[in-house]
Amino acid sequence: MKELLNGVVVRTGGASYVVECDDGRQVRCRTVPGTVSGNEGESLVAVGDRVSFRPKPSGTGMPEGVIDRVEPRTSALVRRRDVRRNRSKETDQVIAGNIDQLVVVSSADDPPLNRRLIDRYLAFAESEHLPLLLVVNKSDLADPVALEEALETYRSLGCTICCVSAARRTGLEELREHLAGKVSAFSGHSGVGKSTLINLLLGRKELKTARISYRTGKGVHTTSSATMLRLPEGGYVIDTPGIREFNLSGITRENLRFYFTEFLRLMPDCGFSSCTHTVEPGCAVLRAAESGAIDPERYESYLALFDTLEE
Repeated sequence: MKELLNGVVVRTGGASYVVECDDGRQVRCRTVPGTVSGNEGESLVAVGDRVSFRPKPSGTGMPEGVIDRVEPRTSALVRRRDVRRNRSKETDQVIAGNIDQLVVVSSADDPPLNRRLIDRYLAFAESEHLPLLLVVNKSDLADPVALEEALETYRSLGCTICCVSAARRTGLEELREHLAGKVSAFSGHSGVGKSTLINLLLGRKELKTARISYRTGKGVHTTSSATMLRLPEGGYVIDTPGIREFNLSGITRENLRFYFTEFLRLMPDCGFSSCTHTVEPGCAVLRAAESGAIDPERYESYLALFDTLEE
């Protein structure tokens, strides 16, 4: 029996997976019935997973192997599937596993800064105890004073923010410092420049890019599945598919309030211990939103999220 080798899944495609060994060699692997996984009830194999595999004879192309075991994930970026469109019993899709930080890429303009989506990602990162880095691309297109005002709320929440311009090559050194030595999952709307930024960080054109659709004004999908790439300075970046609506996984109406951290100091002053901060009389969070003590737009994001979640 051949000796097991170890590696990390860097690409998925159909029923096969590309595994990168510690020495940089890449092997195309597949799974077979009976594969042992430490991630019961979730996607069997995802980009970023650590696996053990057995080499198998192959032709002159990429070496091949069979995955024997998938190690338990320490963290995961998960997207909830729409069960009305998905007949599978599995409603959650693991996009990337074992990430050290979630990098949310937005744009200052073209398309405009999407605070609702940023708030979704912040809530998810809080629920998963994941550090979050907010990267604002196309910062050269926005009025600097207006942009800083829009970002001040997130700075006050302790969010790390990096403003960059892929077009003008500004802010990239600071971004590299935030990524060095870590596994970082890039996510966000299509058209905000995720793939362009990653190409610049790699120093080569590894990923396809596309412009904003003239018909819809929205981003065009250029990434169809997650891809993990080694950075020259050490660490990895994972380019994930553009997400038009990032559906929260593992968050309900009951626990959402705990992931808007500015609410926490106000909760003891609410009239009800189980206050949902929506319609209850004597709600301290609602009073704070009305008075401007907390950002009213963040509160509107909370209400919008609350309406989409299950009981």
